[in-house]
Amino acid sequence: MIEMSGFEDVKIGPAVDTFGEAGGEPNARAFEVFGYAFLAQKPR
Repeated sequence: MIEMSGFEDVKIGPAVDTFGEAGGEPNARAFEVFGYAFLAQKPR
């Protein structure tokens, strides 16, 4: 999806637990929800 928006050289970081101790933590665990960092370049 990022590449379809025109970005290049897309890199996706490792999975990160962003729901630790949050109100929705049990649901996040049940559905294996994680956060990911993205880095991309917009062509000149």
